[in-house]
Amino acid sequence: MAFQVMSMSEAAAARVKAIVENSGPDAKGIRVGIKKGGCAGMEYTIDLVTEPNPRDDRIEHDGATVWIDPAAVLYLLGTEMGFETTTLRSGFTFHNPNQTSACGCGESVELKAADLAELARQRESA
Repeated sequence: MAFQVMSMSEAAAARVKAIVENSGPDAKGIRVGIKKGGCAGMEYTIDLVTEPNPRDDRIEHDGATVWIDPAAVLYLLGTEMGFETTTLRSGFTFHNPNQTSACGCGESVELKAADLAELARQRESA
């Protein structure tokens, strides 16, 4: 079994499928990445995919497809993408073991690159 960069919850998969269904016949999924910005230093990005990049990693769950920008892979290893709706907001969430802090408003995060040696050890012991 191949190693997946990220996983996604049932709620995230349902939301990705809804986005694709409402975005026209060319929509294939979404792409997750990161960019510099916000008060904590980095922000997650989500874009509609109409033409997949062959260098992107791809995850699928329950008919939903998410591509991962190669520049973001080391920061997203082990992350679970979710989706939540609260009384104040709805949106994708990221439970990321590489996150070291977040800003008070929750819009940006500080991320460190994943420890590849530790991931290899965890995979061997599993």
